[in-house]
Amino acid sequence: MTALFALATSLLWGLADFGGGLLTRRMPALTVVVVSQTIAAAVLGAIVVGTGGWSEAGPRLWFALAAGLIGPVALLSFYQALALGPMGVVSPLATLSVAVPVGVGLFLGERPGLVQVAGILVAVAGVVLAGGPQLRGAPVQRKAFLLALVAALGFGTVFALIAEASTTVTGLFLALFVQRAANVAGGGAALYVALRRGAPALPAEGTPWRSLPALAFVGLADVAANGTYAIAAQHGPVTVAAVLASLYPVVTALAARGFLSERLRAVQAAGAGLALVGTVLLATG
Repeated sequence: MTALFALATSLLWGLADFGGGLLTRRMPALTVVVVSQTIAAAVLGAIVVGTGGWSEAGPRLWFALAAGLIGPVALLSFYQALALGPMGVVSPLATLSVAVPVGVGLFLGERPGLVQVAGILVAVAGVVLAGGPQLRGAPVQRKAFLLALVAALGFGTVFALIAEASTTVTGLFLALFVQRAANVAGGGAALYVALRRGAPALPAEGTPWRSLPALAFVGLADVAANGTYAIAAQHGPVTVAAVLASLYPVVTALAARGFLSERLRAVQAAGAGLALVGTVLLATG
């Protein structure tokens, strides 16, 4: 069950990243984050009311709140790092996020077997290569490197926090709602500051009504990914769940190949293959 839900997480996150990347070509990244997360929060709020999730309120919600506040910081740091580039170096650095939940799992006493350790190493190497690392060319600015590390630390911390935010299904809906509400609050504050500084909130053609379904998909896919990861981490080793969930860059690369006809570089194709081998080792180990 852990492998299945963790792989579902990587699929959902990969598609959400692909959709978010397309949307940010047409409108500001902050707008994409705030609108997509607002839609997700509204849907989750309706689910919480319908399932009586409010009865699950308790101290664990602090984990969800913390995840919701850290998430936007990590995402915006990542976007800024990508803007400074080169993307071929910055993007793979984000996969270091897996070190946080894996470290938490080891601290809590998890001891993966030799086959699983091999699977972790192979899968992480595959994910880094699938990101298309730029081995030659312009050097990475120190600011871009630091921002990428901040993003990786933030993403990994969200991984660890959301796994601790609930123990039941209805409680998970409530935890995800709290996380999304915090995302909207944090992202909204950042958007307000950006607007005060003169940054645009909408594309040149005005309110992007036609993009609302795509924005909804991005927000809901991201929420679903958090939910499937929490279930994966609760029903099996966190070390395995975190590594399998971190395969989402492979999904994003394959989506770009399938929908945009972007050609995979040889290193990306090799990375996808290694990630698949690592997945098999983890699932069978």
